Amino acid sequence: MQRETAALVAPRHMEVNVKRRLRLRPATPHDCSLLTHWDAQPHVISANPDDSWDWKTELAHQADWRQQFIAEREGRPIGFVQIIDPAREDGSYWGESANGLRAIDIWIGEPEELGKGYGTTMMQLALAHCFADPEVSAVLIDPLADNHRAHRFYERLGFRFVEQRHLGGNTCCIYRLDRRDWLA
Repeated sequence: MQRETAALVAPRHMEVNVKRRLRLRPATPHDCSLLTHWDAQPHVISANPDDSWDWKTELAHQADWRQQFIAEREGRPIGFVQIIDPAREDGSYWGESANGLRAIDIWIGEPEELGKGYGTTMMQLALAHCFADPEVSAVLIDPLADNHRAHRFYERLGFRFVEQRHLGGNTCCIYRLDRRDWLA
C-alpha cells in the first residue's frame, strides 16, 4: 500500500514536448474559480453533460488515490487532468477494479485552445506519469459512448476499446492502454 501511495505523489511539475511547452502542476484551491469557469464552457459540458464537480470541496479534499493537475502552457492554465487509482477511489465510480490500473480524466478549458495538439501533449504527460510507477499495468479512460471524436483521439494514442459500460448515469466506452502498447 505504501508503494501505491508513493506512486501517486507527483513531482512539483512535469514537463514534456518542448514545442508546445506544456507542464502539469498540482491543482490547488486557488484554481477553483478557473475550473468552475471551464465547467460552464459548452465543449466541456458536451463531453459529460451530467458531470457536476464541486471544485471547492474537490480541491480541498486530498486523497492518496487521486491526483489533480492544471495543464499550463508557458505559465498560462489551459486544461485539467485527473489521475485516479480506480481500485482505491472512494466513490466506487469504476466498481470493482484490479490493482495496478489508473484512470484519467482530461479536458481543455477554453474553446480557442482546442485543436492545437495540447490534449495529445497533456495525455502524453499523464501517461508518462502513470507508467513511471512500475506497478501500473494499464490506464483506463471512459468517454461517453456518443463522443466519437474522443474515441478517435484515444485510439490515436494507442488505447483499445474494451466495452460499453454504464458509469455515473451515462453510457461510456471503456478504453484501455496497456503498458506494453505504450512502450511500443
